[in-house]
Amino acid sequence: MKTTIKLISIFSYMFIILAGWMSGIPFILWLLFSLFDFGNIDQLFAFLGISGIVLNFTKWKSNILINILAFIFMLSPIVSRLIQVPIEAFNYLAFKIPLGIFIITYITYMILNTKQKNCR
Repeated sequence: MKTTIKLISIFSYMFIILAGWMSGIPFILWLLFSLFDFGNIDQLFAFLGISGIVLNFTKWKSNILINILAFIFMLSPIVSRLIQVPIEAFNYLAFKIPLGIFIITYITYMILNTKQKNCR
């Protein structure tokens, strides 16, 4: 069950839609494109976001501190976009719903993981 919750969280993170000029793009594409946009502050946040995703698949994936760090890394590009762009630009369900699912399911995963570690 923990693995399913974590996968739902990561997939919802990847499919947060950022509205563009003509159409929206999934957040994972924005991260990948921004990663190679040299000389831009978004490159740093894209690196952190992708690093957070990668940390979820390492051998330390069940470590509580690694999960918290991955969560912070994954939230950093979203927070950066929320600061750089007027908040009204994010007032659509294709952004709000996946972001809400990501936050709720990832926090749920961390709570379940912590309870399991404390029961041992």
